[in-house]
Amino acid sequence: MQQNNVHMKRVLTTPALVFFGLAYMVPLGIFTTYGQVTVLSEGHLPIAYIITLSAVLFTALSYCRMTHALPLSGSAYSYVQKTFGGNLGFVVGWAQLLDYLFLPIINYIAIGIFVHEAFPAIPMSVIICSTILIVSGLNILGIRLVNSMNMLIIFMQLVFIGIFLYLSFKTSFTLDTEALLAPITLASNQMSGVFGGAAILCLAFLGFDAISTMAEETKDARRALPKAILYTVFIAGALFIIISYSAHLIYPLWQDFIPNPDIASLAVMKKVGGAMMASSFITAYVIGVFASAMTSQASIVRILYAMGREGVLPRPLFAYLHPRLNTPVFSIIFVAIASLLSLILSLGMVASMISFGALIAFTFVNLTVIKHFIIDSKEKLTAKQYVTCFILPSIGVLLTLWLWTSLDREAFTVGLIWLGIGVLYLTLLTRGFTRTPPAISDDEVNMIIN
Repeated sequence: MQQNNVHMKRVLTTPALVFFGLAYMVPLGIFTTYGQVTVLSEGHLPIAYIITLSAVLFTALSYCRMTHALPLSGSAYSYVQKTFGGNLGFVVGWAQLLDYLFLPIINYIAIGIFVHEAFPAIPMSVIICSTILIVSGLNILGIRLVNSMNMLIIFMQLVFIGIFLYLSFKTSFTLDTEALLAPITLASNQMSGVFGGAAILCLAFLGFDAISTMAEETKDARRALPKAILYTVFIAGALFIIISYSAHLIYPLWQDFIPNPDIASLAVMKKVGGAMMASSFITAYVIGVFASAMTSQASIVRILYAMGREGVLPRPLFAYLHPRLNTPVFSIIFVAIASLLSLILSLGMVASMISFGALIAFTFVNLTVIKHFIIDSKEKLTAKQYVTCFILPSIGVLLTLWLWTSLDREAFTVGLIWLGIGVLYLTLLTRGFTRTPPAISDDEVNMIIN
């Protein structure tokens, strides 16, 4: 059972949350799906990022509203559960588990690919399993340690990005208007590929919503969380667009990525700075992805903790906090075991699955703002409140649904199977929907928030 006198420590501030979000996103993480989306968008990755950023921004504003209203570690699951009820809350939380559970996995796959590329003698399975053990150990020790490492790792990535941008413009900048406009000039027959790529790129922005899972470890959460979310989205969005544009100027022949899109970024690095730049990139990238693995595991275990605390997942396993470290140890171990799927899954498949779950969560967070502040509100709304609580989240709903329908068939098949398993589990949990799913009381919510 969960110990009544053990709670998570409130140690995080706005700057710490921004570093957490950026570490989660990985500024160099643009190169995880660089080859895949460049091929899919036919060389128009910057446009795909602009589309995704536009959709994410409206949803980020909704997260800001809900983190202020309900600063709970369950993120979208908690917002929907408290706004729409337990059944829908569970289904959204189950879909949310899909993207959060697969995020550490994509990081482990990426680390395995690039470290094995640098050191072919080391099997990918050894690299992946070792990384899982190290990441899990650091998360068991606590979020303060994870955050301290994040700051150093983000600084290292920003230094590398600065060098990359300097070399890319030095070697590839041209006054040829056609070449400069090529990455952002779109033909009508390329639209579907760009939208499909934009849907996959949702995973690149998942750090902003991961910030909301840190609500119960944040000082003055109602003020700090919304600011950190917006800062993270704008900083990451700007970096992704600038880096992707620069990469296309360096290596416009995207057709050459088709044989192996997973390591297309190495071709870019070798062209801009030779073998030394490629080696430096592998080092900076792997360190950055390692930080993302730490933060993504930290986020999923907190969602599992929130669901375990409410009893929709087994309490003895998922609601347990270590009495000295104040960390959800068993949830961390569970995620580590699940992450062994990185030994058998492909990078492209995992990327699509992450976006499937994320876009469902994004859609319902936008809907919770409308329900909480418009439908359930008993106060007369001002024109500004109507815009921020109805029009903007409505646009967010339309954009996220649009991107969701742009995902490939394989992602839909696996995603719908996952949702079906969740509905079956919910049916058993509620004995054929004759009971409401377990949930913490409003008094407990107030105690946590205050």
